[in-house]
Amino acid sequence: MEMARLIATTTFSFYFLLLQSSSNLVLSQSLINFLPGFEGPLPFELETGYVGVGESEEVQLFYYFVKSERNPTDDPLLLWLTGGPLNFKVVEYNGSLPTLVLNPYSWTKVANILFVDSPVGTGFSYAKTSLASLTGDFKQVHQLCQFLRQWLVDHPEFLSSPFYIGGDSYSGLTVPALVQKISNENEEDIQPPINLQGYILGNPLTEPIIEQNTVIPFAHGMGLISDELYDSLKRTCGGQYANIDPGNADCLNNIQAYYTAISGIQTAHILEPICGFASPKPQEFLIGYRRSLNQHPHQEILDPEPFPPPFIGCRSYGYLLSSIWVNDNDVQKALKITKKNEVGWVRCNYGLPYTTEIGSSFSYHVNLSASAKGYRSLIYSGDHDMIVPFFGTQAWIRSLNYSIVDDWRPWILQSQVAGYTRTYSNQMTFATVKARKLPFFMGGGHTAPEYRPAECYAMFERWILHDPL
Repeated sequence: MEMARLIATTTFSFYFLLLQSSSNLVLSQSLINFLPGFEGPLPFELETGYVGVGESEEVQLFYYFVKSERNPTDDPLLLWLTGGPLNFKVVEYNGSLPTLVLNPYSWTKVANILFVDSPVGTGFSYAKTSLASLTGDFKQVHQLCQFLRQWLVDHPEFLSSPFYIGGDSYSGLTVPALVQKISNENEEDIQPPINLQGYILGNPLTEPIIEQNTVIPFAHGMGLISDELYDSLKRTCGGQYANIDPGNADCLNNIQAYYTAISGIQTAHILEPICGFASPKPQEFLIGYRRSLNQHPHQEILDPEPFPPPFIGCRSYGYLLSSIWVNDNDVQKALKITKKNEVGWVRCNYGLPYTTEIGSSFSYHVNLSASAKGYRSLIYSGDHDMIVPFFGTQAWIRSLNYSIVDDWRPWILQSQVAGYTRTYSNQMTFATVKARKLPFFMGGGHTAPEYRPAECYAMFERWILHDPL
């Protein structure tokens, strides 16, 4: 089971996932004015459509496009994975269609955003042949480049818009590769040109070995394991927890003790509860990079059972509502879905024939940082994520060896510390997202905009408008 399913990062929002793309093929599109579950006409412009990928259009990729609610002509264009202009009203399911409400912190307030179902087989994208359903990191990146250029041909009013790419989690591997490919194709004068300006990544998987090796120090720093166990882990494992010698019995025993200690912890956000209908029993600690990609304990992204008990206090209850809403026939008709999935829409499709090919995206960051194009980047971390801890993200950023132009400091929202930030000479900004004030003293998790929407909106708005955090 391939790790690409982590692309389907989770959120209460009415959101739709990142995907791949098409070259010079026909694009079908529809303007959506009303959605079942939302009262009245939509107060923003929503377009949905399909783009064929490949010479025979054997793959049909579905997208959602929301125009900026501020100034679509002047605001940037962003290809993004999560977050949207609507939320689900989280109330106990009573058999009726879930209700949608406006998201006051939608990033579409300051940017035009493309949401695309990716890779093929996720969301409403589909393949016409079994061969076309086979995909992976590089194929996804290649097809997404084709998709973007074809989409811009059909939307020429956005050709000059500043263009950014963003995502969370596993897209930390694929987004930098996509940015690099677009940059290369621009240099090769492939038409139409894309006005690429930079990229945004949240809790991004980048250097998996480094990131795995920081999980245990993070757990210790957060008070989840004892000093004694931590000291023993460091001594017996040598501080290396990603590739453990199977003959190192002392290290393996300590790893088991560690996993027992954190067995009741929600790793996507250590302050939140584990909800029975959305979370598996904690898996054994991940040993080895390949294994970690295939078995990463992302407890928040599993699809809930069809009718769980009414754990309204668990955010995963909203995931149930999303599945009910999207699988409604009237909803799919309103979205102009032309082909229904035989098994129905699933929030995270773990059965895709997907090949993980990018072992590390660090070299892409090096190249993009050194580029004469001067691409901007925003790297942020929810500070209570134990899947890709900020410890690891800071480690690979430091290894870029760029000088600091704005040193570590708090960034503020409504007179409260919303996180900490640092800016480097390569136009890279790093930021943490933390708890701010009552009634929600809850820090940022693995998909930070889900947990701290107000803070992440403020962070995004300031950065995309070239203002300091």
